[in-house]
Amino acid sequence: MLRLRLLTWDVKDTLLRLRQPVGLSYAAEAQAHGVQVQPEALGQSFRAAYRAQSRRFPNYGRAEGLSSRQWWVDVVKETFRLAGVHEDAVLSLMAENLYRDYCSAHNWELLPEAGETLSWCRQHGLHMGVVSNFDNRLESILVQCNLRHHFHFVLTSEAVGVAKPDPKIFRTALRLGGVLPEQAAHIGDDYSRDYRAAREVGMHSFLLRTPGQSTQPEVPPGHILPTLSHLLAVIEKG
Repeated sequence: MLRLRLLTWDVKDTLLRLRQPVGLSYAAEAQAHGVQVQPEALGQSFRAAYRAQSRRFPNYGRAEGLSSRQWWVDVVKETFRLAGVHEDAVLSLMAENLYRDYCSAHNWELLPEAGETLSWCRQHGLHMGVVSNFDNRLESILVQCNLRHHFHFVLTSEAVGVAKPDPKIFRTALRLGGVLPEQAAHIGDDYSRDYRAAREVGMHSFLLRTPGQSTQPEVPPGHILPTLSHLLAVIEKG
């Protein structure tokens, strides 16, 4: 058995995923205000707005003194502007509503086996924490999705001030867990931000890769999780 004392987890697309594409959620919000916009157009404009905002103000603009709330409100407004909606009053209302909606379980669902896997790990005495490039809404989302009780700590990139793959966020997790790097493992779905970044600070790590997803050739097969439940066998066998 791997001599692990701490597991750290990514959240988005590892434990939780969006119930529906962003374009559909934004289109439904627009329709509630009498504005018709195609979900596909909103999906495209969201990706463009998000990329531009991330380049201009990395990590929710924390270093520039922005709040993550303002950061997201600006992204939502720009998404609708790029899709042809320009009425300021409606933009502000939709942005505030969507910011609030994405803080609730309404827009999030558990990945298959997430709850059972976390319960098994906790019952087997493993301490657990979250290491996520998320804003400060994550605590509330985890509570509403009935996951928060599994974790001893929740680290977001907004709170720490750096985002994965920066080693500081992983070292902060190790300090909070009171363990050496070799006593900890990180689980996530992103090769560079999760798998490789954790290994670079000396932790074990596992890459969640559902069948059909491409995998980096340098990831050994034993480090790949086709489903979350595969982690249990890896820990017991390791």
